[in-house]
Amino acid sequence: MPLIAPFKGLRPKQEFADDVVAPPYDVLNTEEARERVKGRPKSFLHISKPEIDLPVGTDPFDASVYAKGAENLKKLVDDGVLFRDEAPGYYVYKLVMGSHEQFGLVAVASVADYDTNRIRKHEFTRPDKEDDRVRQIDALNAQTGPVFLTYRHNKVIDDIVKKVCEGKPEYDLTADDGVQHTIWLVNDSALIDTITKTFDAMDCLYIADGHHRSASASRIAAQRNDGKANGEAAHDYFLSVIFPDNQMQILDYNRVIKDLNGLDEKAFLEKVAENFDITPASEAVKPAAAKTFGMYVGGKWYKLTLKEALYPADDPVARLDVSLLQNFLITPVLGIDDPRRDKRIDFVGGIRGLQELEKRVDSGEMKVAFALYPTSLDALMAVADANEVMPPKSTWFEPKLADGLVSHVLD
Repeated sequence: MPLIAPFKGLRPKQEFADDVVAPPYDVLNTEEARERVKGRPKSFLHISKPEIDLPVGTDPFDASVYAKGAENLKKLVDDGVLFRDEAPGYYVYKLVMGSHEQFGLVAVASVADYDTNRIRKHEFTRPDKEDDRVRQIDALNAQTGPVFLTYRHNKVIDDIVKKVCEGKPEYDLTADDGVQHTIWLVNDSALIDTITKTFDAMDCLYIADGHHRSASASRIAAQRNDGKANGEAAHDYFLSVIFPDNQMQILDYNRVIKDLNGLDEKAFLEKVAENFDITPASEAVKPAAAKTFGMYVGGKWYKLTLKEALYPADDPVARLDVSLLQNFLITPVLGIDDPRRDKRIDFVGGIRGLQELEKRVDSGEMKVAFALYPTSLDALMAVADANEVMPPKSTWFEPKLADGLVSHVLD
């Protein structure tokens, strides 16, 4: 099996693309999705969040929800909104958010290579979220949410992508959030063969986002292969969009805490000063380098710099800024040992800006907020290469991929 392969994409006819395109299933809650689809019967949210078409209060994990998703997908196909390409191909996917743009390939990636860690992971998965994706894929007999992969950039692929983008795109649309999505079909057999062989010569790919989707694809393949070795069936691959590392954009992923662990503000600052140099700031602190943090407490901003002697240089996980803040402040000072489960901590994606941190604290909901420097892609790759796992909420990738533009049918 090759590392990636072309496939027959299930996608909207051009005249319906604007009606179909939808945000990823996991960035909206059910109420937001219900509101988003008003007047939009063709929206892919009817497939990715089908509880919106069932009575209010329906458990989103009830069997009826998955059945409704399959029914809605079949209807879009039967009504001629979605069609399937007749021959396997790749797709170039361009994302533009503000001044940032990135070019990736829509492909299917090998489950066997995921299972042997050639497609490398950096996060734990939760069984309940895996179960949900398994049931969704099984009911639809399709993968509709792509896994976000990255690779060390390659000139051959860069040149092919540039050539493809000289042609007319299949879709060119701007979603509700202002992100532009443009897709070209790659159906030239020579280009397809070169893409496949060039990726197959690579050492590995890395999962940027989509650990639950890739894990669930592996489970589906194991079930359908009934314990036999992975073969060349459609379910032996999973839907992916693959971007070069030098085009990826990672934003900060910030922290807010409900209380000061029984300390007053003065005692809290004294405790923080044991491991960090503290500098009062006259404006919001957006860290400009690693090992520095912004802290908002008591209506004031401070710049925190970890004391040099404490920085662990030889551990790819411990030297992450999210680990440094956790290990030298959040755990010892605020008493939060398990950020995955402790309800006193919450996480705020950098797309919301530092004003969101101020808002959460000033409202009284939270007591202190921390702004972090974004995790680098090199750091993510170092953790994955070491077969280690990053702390929760370490990376926030923008822009997000859309759902509905290309899906992968498992037959």
